[in-house]
Amino acid sequence: MTNTQDWLVLDNAAKVYPAAAGRRWSALFRLSMNLTHEVDPALLQEALEKIAPRFPMYQVRLCRGLFWYYLEQAGQGARVRPDGPWPCMPMREHGHLFRVLYHKDRIAVEFFHALTDGAGGLCFLKTLVAEYLALRYGARIPRGGDILDSSDPPAPEEREDSFLRYAGHVRGSRREAKGYRLRGTPTPDGFVSLVTGRMSVEVLRQKAREKGVSLTTYLAAVLIAAVQQLQQAEESPRRRRQAVKIQVPVNLRKLFPSRTLRNFSSYVNPGIDPRLGVYSLDEIITCVHHHLGAEVTGKQLKAKFTANVRSEQIKAVRLLPLFVKDFILKQIFLAVGDKKTSTCLSNLGNQELPPQMGEYVTGMDFILGPLAINPVACSAVSYNGVLSLAMLRTIREADLPRVFFSRLVELGIPVTIESNQR
Repeated sequence: MTNTQDWLVLDNAAKVYPAAAGRRWSALFRLSMNLTHEVDPALLQEALEKIAPRFPMYQVRLCRGLFWYYLEQAGQGARVRPDGPWPCMPMREHGHLFRVLYHKDRIAVEFFHALTDGAGGLCFLKTLVAEYLALRYGARIPRGGDILDSSDPPAPEEREDSFLRYAGHVRGSRREAKGYRLRGTPTPDGFVSLVTGRMSVEVLRQKAREKGVSLTTYLAAVLIAAVQQLQQAEESPRRRRQAVKIQVPVNLRKLFPSRTLRNFSSYVNPGIDPRLGVYSLDEIITCVHHHLGAEVTGKQLKAKFTANVRSEQIKAVRLLPLFVKDFILKQIFLAVGDKKTSTCLSNLGNQELPPQMGEYVTGMDFILGPLAINPVACSAVSYNGVLSLAMLRTIREADLPRVFFSRLVELGIPVTIESNQR
């Protein structure tokens, strides 16, 4: 924020999260780096304090207004803390919307999605770790790209709502068939189960090249195939006929020039129609490839987020009190959110670091917190030749991780598995 403005309106994508978040859906995500040494909490706190002025739009708390939620400058700076028993635990009310955590050699940041998306979170984490390494080792890490210079003033473009900037006049339709949804036994006391598979980026790319598709397309197709396998075991004919789709988030900065550090992403829902029969993996790959090719375009995605922007700008909607908006937004989200899909696959892609920083960073992870309706969330990030794919779930049954990772191994992709099972 600025010296003259101590509050900020939520961006267009962020408005749904305070209304729809609940006990089981915290709308959080986690990014982390593992280092070559055990983290020094005092130096990490010093690094956090040093970069805080560079990210004023994150030094906020969520407040309720008469008509909208808004972000207000937090009274005190955030404090680093030891990591909790499991990732993406709900944020406490009236505090910062992000947390910085440490455990042994790991530095993690968790964000409430109303604050930013994966791209903004990565920028914050990389800048934080670069500052920490400079303090600990005197590392001379070049600034640029996702690693910001803490001595530079914040750029006005970094706090803009890019949805408003690029919204057009044509609204895309929100209508879409419901997707097949996995079921299971809810885990007790809010515990979230996490299974992480690590695999070679080069092996994955080679498999994807053999099919003429991208790495994300290949992984999405294998995930759909795994869900289809579970669906075919259903006793209910109706559930066996439901569409199998997964949500694939899209970073809009790759299509629309933007320097915003707030939310600026959309999504597409590729999938298959089981009413037409059982699909082979090659058929699924073809479906996903063509769906992404047709939908991941500037024009299609602009129409999708324009519908949200224009709905928000309707005068009658703007004048509704917040408690009414909360109810409406929650119902809309439940109707058109992850109910339309079986799970999600959020891939942040390959992350590169300057050599002066990379020599201290041994790995990266990305964990998407529990979803609102679907019990399994999948997220991936690649670093130093290794893709880390996390499958977080709020049910006891580990069927989807088991089938998915087994299929990858059967396809000739070795996978190393880690789990927090208790």
